[in-house]
Amino acid sequence: MKRFLSTMTHNWKFAPLNNTSSSPKHPPPTTNGHGQTQTQTRKLEGIVFDVDGTLCEPQTYMFSEMRSALGIAKSQDILEHVYSLPTLEAQDSAMELIRSIESTAMAEQVAQPGLVQLMSYLDARNIRKGICTRNFDAPVNNLLTKFLTGSIFHPIVTRDFRPPKPDPAGILHIARSWGLVRNAGASEVGLPTDPTTTTECQRQEGNDDDDLVQTHTGEEVADASSLIMVGDSIDDMTAGRRAGAKTVLLVNDVNQHLVDHEHTDLVISRLDELIEILENGLL
Repeated sequence: MKRFLSTMTHNWKFAPLNNTSSSPKHPPPTTNGHGQTQTQTRKLEGIVFDVDGTLCEPQTYMFSEMRSALGIAKSQDILEHVYSLPTLEAQDSAMELIRSIESTAMAEQVAQPGLVQLMSYLDARNIRKGICTRNFDAPVNNLLTKFLTGSIFHPIVTRDFRPPKPDPAGILHIARSWGLVRNAGASEVGLPTDPTTTTECQRQEGNDDDDLVQTHTGEEVADASSLIMVGDSIDDMTAGRRAGAKTVLLVNDVNQHLVDHEHTDLVISRLDELIEILENGLL
């Protein structure tokens, strides 16, 4: 399996974690003698993880049980259906059905191979860790308590944060909470930004990407370009790419089709494979 895909659009790599002291945070691009842009390095500021299928082994059977309980087709997005229900009472009732299924399943959570090794490495390197998931908080807390006591993840973005993945809002919220912001340039109309500072009147009419807003030159916006999003679904890869982060796919038997997806930057089969990649600046 190829680690690196031809669809990578970034012209830089993260500085090796075994030698970060001399790596600039946002180095200016340089060109070689032929006028071609050369790859530069920048500091890794943090990693955002999905939960089900990423930190723990997939429990995909939950989704068919949820759709059956809600009476919706396989093609229908579960959360979109819930949020589309006409009353808050109906939404709360549907969400409780989902939570009940997740609460039963969380007792059977199994840690992904390499989970503890990777988190121990990141903690030793003082790399910040966040979570962006479509789960609710109980399964997330159960997993962290069961397998990763003492390893800090903050912020933890669950389905209570809206809009959910594949919208990049959750990842951008994490970036902003870590102080990762920059000033928008003159040509950055439609830049994704932190939804907590964005009013609906700023949404661009006729734009298919609901997260894109009309920005102004010099406006402070969340900057996720120094982050990595690690996940196992198209929602994870798309949210990461749209936020401006690099994306890492934890591949399994179900998501093989995402290996060559344009939103996937790197593919791993175990979480601890990421250690060598980060240590040597290969992403």
